[in-house]
Amino acid sequence: MPRLFTALEIPRDAALSLSLLRGGLPGARWIDVENYHITLRFIGDVEGHVADEVANALDRIRRPEFTLRLSGVNAFGSKKPHSVVASVAPSPDIQALQAEIERICQRLMLAPDPRKFTPHVSLARLRNVRNEEIAHYLSSRGNFSTAPFPVGRFVLMSSRDSVGGGPYIVEEAWPLESRRSSYQNLAERPFEAARIIR
Repeated sequence: MPRLFTALEIPRDAALSLSLLRGGLPGARWIDVENYHITLRFIGDVEGHVADEVANALDRIRRPEFTLRLSGVNAFGSKKPHSVVASVAPSPDIQALQAEIERICQRLMLAPDPRKFTPHVSLARLRNVRNEEIAHYLSSRGNFSTAPFPVGRFVLMSSRDSVGGGPYIVEEAWPLESRRSSYQNLAERPFEAARIIR
């Protein structure tokens, strides 16, 4: 049974910048470049009919496209770090999209994710890495940043049973609306409302 999650893909230029962060940390298991992504909502192992319900509900999301930027490198796991990640610069757009997906999942009675949403790209899994080595790695890459990149769609991904870090498969994708068409829809909506009222 596949393990499902919603995500944003990382474009080639940003993935290339991220790939330059690989290495320099003994004991780290680096994620393959083609598996870089930003998880929006972990769904988990679900039956086929539940996956269909999730996909049908996600199909109703109408949000405008936006831009994102990756900024900074961090470690997750306070006392014993378990992963190295690239952070996402603050973005109300990604927060709003994630919140809508979360509401959909809760309406479908999927268990809520206990972790606070912290958008990031996982770079490496850590095991038996000394804290001093992690601190040195992070301090030497503290000024990492990518150019802003467009986000034109979000996807439903699956991962097969593995140790973690992929391979990931895009099962379905939903385009975000271009800003221009969003404004056009807003402009047309009062006329539609007027027709309904009559």
